[in-house]
Amino acid sequence: MSKPVCAVVGVGPGNGASFARKFASEGYAVALLARNKDTLKELEEQIPGSKAFVYDVTAAEKAGETFERIKAEMGPVEVLVYNAGSGMFGSIDDTTPEAFESSWRVNALGCLACAKQVLPDMRKAKGGNIIVIGATASLRGGANFAAFASAKAAQRSLVQSMARHLGSDRIHVSYVIIDGVIDLERTRQMMPDKPDEYFLQPDHIAESVFLLTRQPPSAWTFELDLRPFGENW
Repeated sequence: MSKPVCAVVGVGPGNGASFARKFASEGYAVALLARNKDTLKELEEQIPGSKAFVYDVTAAEKAGETFERIKAEMGPVEVLVYNAGSGMFGSIDDTTPEAFESSWRVNALGCLACAKQVLPDMRKAKGGNIIVIGATASLRGGANFAAFASAKAAQRSLVQSMARHLGSDRIHVSYVIIDGVIDLERTRQMMPDKPDEYFLQPDHIAESVFLLTRQPPSAWTFELDLRPFGENW
């Protein structure tokens, strides 16, 4: 019997890698999608049952081709984790139209394009999970978050619309708001004086994300906030 397939879009050394490891440990074959071929190949070698697919979410027109390859080589996607979420930070004075559009393409358009690719098979299977990784910026526009906050707000509204529309198809769509600093080598270097409890642990985030896929339909979560206890919110 073939393994169920989880596609993680936006795989890096933090949350994306942890999502991939968690789902692999739970018996999934994991499709790893990102722009960085070297990072993907390294993770592919580390995670049993995973397969790397180089994909840039800003090139929405390539989504069909990429997900067709995933289906042909691994099988239909049962869980989609959309973790792509980069963006330029700055005020309205610092934000160019190009940076604004790029942020929207990564967070909103890319999410739409990937979701549309997995829906036919999820509907055929009469179920599935789409989990989108968001940020507190989706709820408030900070002075220096002109591009990122607006893109994340667009993403959250899109995902909420998807959840309302797809629930009757037994497709669970959820949005995970990450509020805090992820524990990475570069964030530790930037904040050497911060204690361990200041940081969000990627493996702990992955545990919560996986649990969303195990919820019964009578008590689905749409929005989940994750933050360390010391985060000011």
